[in-house]
Amino acid sequence: MFDQLGQRLAKTVQNLRGKGRISDDNIAETLREVRMAMLEADVALPVVKRFVDAVRVKAQGADVATSLTPGQVFVSILHREMVELLGGARAGFELRAQPPYVVLLAGLQGAGKTTTAAKLARWLIESQRKRVLLVSTDVRRPAAILQLERLAAQVGAQFHPASSDDDPLAIARAALEAARNGVFDVLIVDTAGRMHADAELMDEARAIDAAVGAHERLFVVDAMAGQDALNAARSFGAALELTGVILTKADGDARGGAALSVREVTGKPIVFMGVGEKVDALQPFDPERVAGRILGMGDVVALVEQVQGKVDAVEAERLARKVVSGQKFDFYDLKGQLEQLQKMGGLGALVDKLPAHLTKGAPITDQGDQQVRRQIAIINSMTHRERRKPDLIDGSRRRRIAAGSGTQVQDVNRLLKQFAEMQRMMKSMKGGKLQRMLGAFRGRGGPPGLA
Repeated sequence: MFDQLGQRLAKTVQNLRGKGRISDDNIAETLREVRMAMLEADVALPVVKRFVDAVRVKAQGADVATSLTPGQVFVSILHREMVELLGGARAGFELRAQPPYVVLLAGLQGAGKTTTAAKLARWLIESQRKRVLLVSTDVRRPAAILQLERLAAQVGAQFHPASSDDDPLAIARAALEAARNGVFDVLIVDTAGRMHADAELMDEARAIDAAVGAHERLFVVDAMAGQDALNAARSFGAALELTGVILTKADGDARGGAALSVREVTGKPIVFMGVGEKVDALQPFDPERVAGRILGMGDVVALVEQVQGKVDAVEAERLARKVVSGQKFDFYDLKGQLEQLQKMGGLGALVDKLPAHLTKGAPITDQGDQQVRRQIAIINSMTHRERRKPDLIDGSRRRRIAAGSGTQVQDVNRLLKQFAEMQRMMKSMKGGKLQRMLGAFRGRGGPPGLA
């Protein structure tokens, strides 16, 4: 998400950093670039105007004129205003009310409310250690009720049964009673959606809200909906006293204009962002970190969290011990490292979180991810002995491996050459460096990084 906007603004930011002084002409030229970048990213015109005006006022102040590094000061102004535009500080749910804490999800059909309900339940269970009860009041779509029941079992949440013959208000009240009796920490209510906002939908959402006394009323919106998302946001904002926004399908929207616009239209913070179809693909929305990524500053904190959460520490320590003991790095080890890279979302997910100046000249991430998949296919085409003893792989074996993996002999040769270089690197690390790495595993309880 924000790729298109981020690329444009990151280029503008890089041009500013080296400026010895910032003049009115510099400011006007830069803001013109910012304005065009935001409009091309589908940000609503009134939002663009307010943002550009706010930056202009601060940039023309004395702080920039008297600074030794005016370009950097201007970048920091852009960053601060982008953080404000994205909602300022907001750390998810506070969960300070008397349990059960009731979360109401509202939005149009197709926005992803049902899957978001399950993703949110999983986040609460794993990150906040909460007992969660899920319920669907979408009686017009029996499939939605069944879908949520199955997703609840998948994420480890409880599900309150409902039928398409039941009244939505009665379902909501019964679920609240069940949450109280079952000593649940959180009740998540998935409401019905329509293809467009209408009076009946809004009345039902208001009635359910009143029946359960929701602590959080979250508007779930498809990040790819563009300007249509704004109309829905206005309708739901008028009908419900929204407390926040959840953006879904953010991984499929390269522009990001909806995110910036919906927050401004509703006046409510974005609290979560869906970044994939899997049940673990929901992230708390941190305006400061997202603003940094948009401006090409990267999100190293998110990168560290991703590595800590996805890297298999046991496997990484096993590999380190193997190299320390003098055993050779083999194709089983390489395959394990490549698969861990895939678990972290591939090269694209990692490069996306690095500052722009560090990724300059890096290979196109889509091509890099394709290469990783190709290398795994080549290794899978090898026999057990070939993986353990790569020296056995002669010309005829290379042709067989290429044919079995659907690749060219040149691809196999390239992988073998890279593998040989990795073996040499591992051999050179044997001793002190690896011993220190093993000490880091034991001392910090996690891997210092991929081999």
